[in-house]
Amino acid sequence: MTQDGSPDAGVSRRGAAVPSRWRTRRPLPPALLFCVLVIHPVTVLLFRMRYRHAERFPRTGPVLVVANHVSVLDPLACARLVWDCGRVPHFLAKEAVFRGWAGRILRAAGQIPVARGSADARTSLAAAEADLRAGNIVVIYPEGSVTRDPDWWPMEARTGVARLALATDAVVLPVAQWGPQRVHDYHTKRLHPRLRAPAEYSVGEPLDLAGLRAQVRGGRPLTGELLREVTDRMMASVRDQLAELRGEPAPLTTTPHPRRALRRDRPEGAA
Repeated sequence: MTQDGSPDAGVSRRGAAVPSRWRTRRPLPPALLFCVLVIHPVTVLLFRMRYRHAERFPRTGPVLVVANHVSVLDPLACARLVWDCGRVPHFLAKEAVFRGWAGRILRAAGQIPVARGSADARTSLAAAEADLRAGNIVVIYPEGSVTRDPDWWPMEARTGVARLALATDAVVLPVAQWGPQRVHDYHTKRLHPRLRAPAEYSVGEPLDLAGLRAQVRGGRPLTGELLREVTDRMMASVRDQLAELRGEPAPLTTTPHPRRALRRDRPEGAA
């Protein structure tokens, strides 16, 4: 039996249960504990979590989770995944959600606001890099917003995630998610309230970036071409995981981002 009382949540498809790792999540600051007490019951009601290869989450050390974005509810379900794997998630999220008292709680809980399209975007990446160097888990949605692909495949991603991956020694985990869009459809702006909607997650093999990291430390510049290459490699792995979840092949082309001004060939591209 798992944390939410269902037989499959928190269990990989290989049949290996995700162990209880409370010790790897301590100590929790008050704001983070408050978030857990609020969000965890909500996810239990909203989603029936199903995990594949959850054992690939490291017990300790820095982890950069690279995930696709299918719903505004993604952070709730993905936070539950990371929590069930014994870790505490820190999300890079758009600055708009950090307003008022909720924003103060999120900041105190270690979440990182992103001011897109401004010089402050670099500050956000620097904060995420410091978080990784401290040994934490940072979750990022490189698409920057819910995918606009009509069939929910990942769209063109921003390159800030590649800068984080190359600047640190964090384990880079591609994660695919499928299901939260059934509860809130971003394309139609409709909420479909239901209890225990299936939310499936597949954790990919960690990406091997050792060679490129060594080149960067040896003086190779972080050009737009390099950042785009690494970003596309990450998202290709996410698409492969998503294709596994959906049981169908991924498309050969990627939907362009609606904001063409991604500055995608420049190293200062935002997360």
